[in-house]
Amino acid sequence: MGDNLARKILKEHLVEGELVPGTEIAIRIDQTLLQDATGTMAMLEFMATGLPRVKVGLAAQYVDHNLLQTDNKNADDHAFLASAAQKFGVNLSKPGNGVSHQVHLERFGVPGTTLLGADSHTPTAAGMGQLAIGAGGLDVALAMAGYPFHLTCPKIWGVKLTGRLQPWVSGKDVILEMLRRHTVKGGVGKIIEYYGPGVATLSATDRATIGNMGAELGATSTVFPSDENTRAFLEAQGRGGVWRELSADPDAGYDEYDEIDLSQVVPLIACPSSPDNVVPVSEIEGLKVDQVIVGSSVNSSFRDLMTVCRILEGRRIAPGLAFHINPGSRQVLENVVARGGFMMLLLAGGQVHQPGCLGCIGMGQAPGTNQVSLRTFPRNFPGRSGTKEDRVYLCSPETAAAAGVFGVVTDPRKLSELLPWPDVKNPDRYLVDDSGIQAAPNDGASVELVTGPNIVPFPEFPALPDRLDVEVIIKVGDNISTDTIMPAGNKVLPFRSNIPAISKFVFEQADPEFAARAAEKGDGAVVGGENYGQGSSREHAALAPRFLGIRVKIAKSFARIHRSNLINFGIVPLVFKDPADYDRIKQGDRISIPRLRELVSSGATEIPIDVGGTGMTTLLHASERERRELVAGGLLNSVKEENHG
Repeated sequence: MGDNLARKILKEHLVEGELVPGTEIAIRIDQTLLQDATGTMAMLEFMATGLPRVKVGLAAQYVDHNLLQTDNKNADDHAFLASAAQKFGVNLSKPGNGVSHQVHLERFGVPGTTLLGADSHTPTAAGMGQLAIGAGGLDVALAMAGYPFHLTCPKIWGVKLTGRLQPWVSGKDVILEMLRRHTVKGGVGKIIEYYGPGVATLSATDRATIGNMGAELGATSTVFPSDENTRAFLEAQGRGGVWRELSADPDAGYDEYDEIDLSQVVPLIACPSSPDNVVPVSEIEGLKVDQVIVGSSVNSSFRDLMTVCRILEGRRIAPGLAFHINPGSRQVLENVVARGGFMMLLLAGGQVHQPGCLGCIGMGQAPGTNQVSLRTFPRNFPGRSGTKEDRVYLCSPETAAAAGVFGVVTDPRKLSELLPWPDVKNPDRYLVDDSGIQAAPNDGASVELVTGPNIVPFPEFPALPDRLDVEVIIKVGDNISTDTIMPAGNKVLPFRSNIPAISKFVFEQADPEFAARAAEKGDGAVVGGENYGQGSSREHAALAPRFLGIRVKIAKSFARIHRSNLINFGIVPLVFKDPADYDRIKQGDRISIPRLRELVSSGATEIPIDVGGTGMTTLLHASERERRELVAGGLLNSVKEENHG
């Protein structure tokens, strides 16, 4: 049996372990990606290694999240990142140049290479045939320092695509179909590899959309072949020289299979408040819409925006509806302008914003009370928009534009009564403008770092104690996202480089008293249900609780990136051996774990705990390397011990 593509790329980059699913491996990283919400702390973590320059093939730093400068904090962080990029050899994408994923696809992605990004939607680069993985900032900082990336070897899930999408149906509907079938937990521990004759019918940017939202399935990554469509996109970007053909062997096997006939996919929509709450658009037709947003980290390419332009051309946005457009990059906007699309949007009554994440990360564009908001974004977790009890739906650009025209949720196929299907293609040659990119200099030794008052050094944490006696500070349910643990938005994000300040917002939505209670109690525990920590890669969802004294989290299961982040900062991630034990613990209970340090360091899987005088068994699934990190009190402590040992 031949190799699938994901396995080929993993083999080419493997530096430790064997490609056996469930075992720990380490892979060489070719490129790294930081954005400004994760990058300030990651850059401080890189600086803690003491290296004068990055040791990775290409490092990129994007400023795309914290674009609202309501006071000095974001501006100070951006000045720090610009100076750090110059000093340490990192390419900087300036504010307004675009969302990291779209710009990386355009200007830096290389087929067959590995990309590690401090953003969960890094697998957008699947559109380039790149194996891209989201991780916590500390993991990315160490990759920048030349260390390999450790992960649990994933299963490879082959999804065969056949047929061709019908008019008014696009890549967003394909990934929504995957979420409809498999839920937000369906991809955990897997790389999704798309193959089959249907792949050739999808453009590089359609593939990027599907790769981006593989994160919502919980997948480690997504990969597409590098074929003629990949080459066409790279040629159009003036980067054809980096192309190489990559595909699975004809007789390749997969650990799991699924198949989608693209011709049978219909327009779909994810209802509040989870990306897997998916139904056909036709099922909720007629629902009044108050706000539409097209763009941000997904569905913000030329093809996506120009499709909306063509639908709105010569029409007006429905009365009482706000229609926002967030281009994925400066390049996308320039190419839309060059083809007349900008005037189509303006004359229709659309509001065009600067390229950036904006409303996707709760940075403005919050809907009003009880308003229905249709967004082409990847996530609609509760309150993520910035409005409590929000009503956010996720859909394709075609469905978004249809709502803009009719004022209610409408199956976009009904647009055929008004106009021919636009069938927009990506340009044969893009207008290319790198004025928003500051290239990494050859030598940054003389560069002075600019550090404002909001740049606070990385906190130091003690090693794991011999035993833990802690109180359960909070108990939460299933599918708790990192948005719930560590909220985003314009109030919180500016404190990303200031752990003492940002820690005050931990669990603010679920329990406003959590931070004060945790700080008062000293060492504490958190109890959760299934898929605890799903969603974004934000390491602050582990780092800030650790700062507040959380030493252990006990759950039915953990999301991949959050589990790694917990270990990175010395929080022990325990899993109930018997899931029914979850019901036997409540907030305020005392938990004792005797001999914890000894059990962790000895390789024990079963960790007995005592809850208010009642014994139960938890499990610690961790590699030898992860156990060393836990005992040391975190990854940075462990690295320092190795370097000085």
